Amino acid sequence: MAIIVDKEQKRKDIALACKDIILEQGIHNLTISHIAKTAGIGKGTFYEYFSSKEALLFELVNILLREYNVRKEYKLSQVATTIEKIKVFSDFFYEEESEDLRNLYKMFVGISLLTPNCEMMAFQTECFEYYYGWFERIIDEGIAKGEVPASFRALSRGLFSTAEGMFIASETTHSMEDLKGMIHHYIDTIFALAGYLQQGVNE
Repeated sequence: MAIIVDKEQKRKDIALACKDIILEQGIHNLTISHIAKTAGIGKGTFYEYFSSKEALLFELVNILLREYNVRKEYKLSQVATTIEKIKVFSDFFYEEESEDLRNLYKMFVGISLLTPNCEMMAFQTECFEYYYGWFERIIDEGIAKGEVPASFRALSRGLFSTAEGMFIASETTHSMEDLKGMIHHYIDTIFALAGYLQQGVNE
């Protein structure tokens, strides 16, 4: 009787088996032979599931992002205010729990910038729209609760992008040693300004 292989699960298993070695050595320093050996498969089997090692990295980032989204949803449910939720939303860029995914994502972004293709661009666009939509819902909930003025929604795209911009600056320079502190200070300042503006409107 032939063994039926769950190809989707097999693809996931291969990607996860290579996670540690990719983090240790970087995707550019690995050969397909090395990756296949790590996953306990032959090169031919590797190519049955992935067109390239970059495609494997793409799959790995996808898997870990789905797991990350579940954790983030739970963490957001544990805080009440809009400002706390926005701080939780930005913690991907500095929390220890997300370090592996963050490092893999940096590799993926580097590949996307140097050798972009339609699939990667579509994934990046989908990610941006998904997380920005999520972020906008947090802002809208804050407006509905009266925590921030309706005009605050116009700031949402800039606020959403700032944490990533600070993260990139911290990775490429030595000017941001306390990334968490700087992001939180920025968010606190924006909310203080929003409160000041709201008070002026009410007066």
